[in-house]
Amino acid sequence: MDLIDRVGEKYLENLKPLSDRMKPKVLEEVLGQNHILGEGKMLRRSIEADRLSSMIFHGPPGTGKTSVAQLISKMTHSHFITINAVNSGIKEIKEMVGRAKEMLDFHQVRTIVFIDEIHRFNKIQQDALLPYVEKGVVVLIGATTENPYFEVNPALLSRCLVFELMPLPEEDIVQILRHAITADPVLKEQAIEVTDEALSFLANRSSGDARRALNGLELGILTTRAVEGVITIDEEIAAECIQKKVLHYDKKGDNHYDVISAFIKSMRGSDPDATLHYLARMIAAGEDPKFIARRIIIAASEDVGLANPKALEVAVAAFSAVNFVGMPEGRIILAEAALYNALSLKSNSAYLGINRALKDLESRQGRVPPHLADATKKGFKKTPEPYLYPHDYPLAYVKQDYLPEDLRQRVYYEGKKLGEEKRLNDFMEKVKAYEDL
Repeated sequence: MDLIDRVGEKYLENLKPLSDRMKPKVLEEVLGQNHILGEGKMLRRSIEADRLSSMIFHGPPGTGKTSVAQLISKMTHSHFITINAVNSGIKEIKEMVGRAKEMLDFHQVRTIVFIDEIHRFNKIQQDALLPYVEKGVVVLIGATTENPYFEVNPALLSRCLVFELMPLPEEDIVQILRHAITADPVLKEQAIEVTDEALSFLANRSSGDARRALNGLELGILTTRAVEGVITIDEEIAAECIQKKVLHYDKKGDNHYDVISAFIKSMRGSDPDATLHYLARMIAAGEDPKFIARRIIIAASEDVGLANPKALEVAVAAFSAVNFVGMPEGRIILAEAALYNALSLKSNSAYLGINRALKDLESRQGRVPPHLADATKKGFKKTPEPYLYPHDYPLAYVKQDYLPEDLRQRVYYEGKKLGEEKRLNDFMEKVKAYEDL
């Protein structure tokens, strides 16, 4: 019977999805999370020392939240219980607490309870768990794809360390896929060739989700007929398996820079439709949303500029919002900021002005006028031409020299009569005219 059981277990193991079979066996196999699991990091030290506090893992799917919890269960000397928030209620919590108390009272062994999708626990369920976490009857490890600061009760959250797991970089996902082909007990028995393009495609289109990439690879292998005994997975097959079109957008190639250039020039040219088209191409190809947001910020200053200074506020807010919300909802934020740039009046006076000033510095710099020098420094002497404090004059303006003497005829800023910049320049002309009276 033991032999039959072992054969049955091996058969069931082979039936598991590839993503389950490739779960990390040791901490070193967890990729992409060095900020919390690298050598010397607090979480790693806590796991290796078996001195765990209550904690919550949050991050997108496929980043290793459950895998890390399972590794903890193997490495800890504590009693480990797993609860799924989807099908567990108050009854299950009470039963779990009862077992935890027994382990503590009779065996002096603490209990770690892992709750997957903890955000699905309602307030009553979370409140029922709180006193036992507070008293140390159980050590809680929660996992959630949602922001715990919104979805977990503040009282429970305050008793937990929060660790964010990040989407895996493409190079790490490629490494995981290569390792699966050579190390998985099912795949390594077959002759499999996966092109570099296919691996890069799966990694790129999985959006940092290793599970999704592994599932795509496995589907391709299972549905591709061997030719002369070899299963070959190319980019087209990978696209079918992950249900994403092959887009000609190489992040390190010319096409990447062509699309970025077209995106910027479409905003500059006030074409909202082209702006959205190139933005969509970047999003669909898996471009880093923060990279896109930075391009929008630059365009807001370089191309919209003082004609509508609010464009910079919108762009900076979009960067923060995308970083906070993430994708896919971040696409809406990026679209709003990009369209605001495209639809705004344009002025490049700030861009041209700073470039002129920098150009002059290559050949001449000039001495700071004495009356503008730091009057608090040691050895400062009063100058024949005193500094005039603008706030002592009507409209807080007084005419005096600010540029170095050999640059006083230079004009760097040439204002445009557009939007907010026109209003600002009109106001300054009135101020100067008033001072001349």
